[in-house]
Amino acid sequence: MLASPRKQRLFALPIALSAAAAMVVTTAPQASATTSTTTSTTAAKTTAAAKLSTAKAKRLAAKKRRAGRIVKATRVAARQKGDPYRYGASGPGSFDCSGLTSYSFRKAGVRLPRTANAQYHRVRHIKKKNIRKGDLVFFGGSRKYHVGIYWGKGRILHSPYSGSRVKVERIWTRGWSAGTLRLRA
Repeated sequence: MLASPRKQRLFALPIALSAAAAMVVTTAPQASATTSTTTSTTAAKTTAAAKLSTAKAKRLAAKKRRAGRIVKATRVAARQKGDPYRYGASGPGSFDCSGLTSYSFRKAGVRLPRTANAQYHRVRHIKKKNIRKGDLVFFGGSRKYHVGIYWGKGRILHSPYSGSRVKVERIWTRGWSAGTLRLRA
């Protein structure tokens, strides 16, 4: 005799529940393994992102520190205006061109070699259109013989020649090159 539809449903319910429970038990370890793999991958990515973020933060801090030192060097150099030129002098009372730049940057915590040519080989070379206040301007061909600190609007602060004083003046030639101590972006 056939059972009523209500009795059929009541009988089928426990069978369906036990089948569902069996499926959960069988697939649970697989889901757990997948979840732990996903979790460890996510954790590794998070750790890598944190390390990258820390590295970026350190680079940004170093870049800001260097920018601050360049600003300080321009202030030190500005205080030297009016000091007399003397060949081979590197301050504090008199300067030649490279003596002024090496003195100013040394006081700001950035070491530069003593001569214009050596300074040219120490800095990162940049295009003229990218020059900023505090960058260095070099004169000469393959051997640089003069250096000044870029002052903005086509001017430099430098100690030009014997009998003159440290001053700001316009760049007088197109035959110059630019270098910077700024850190790369």
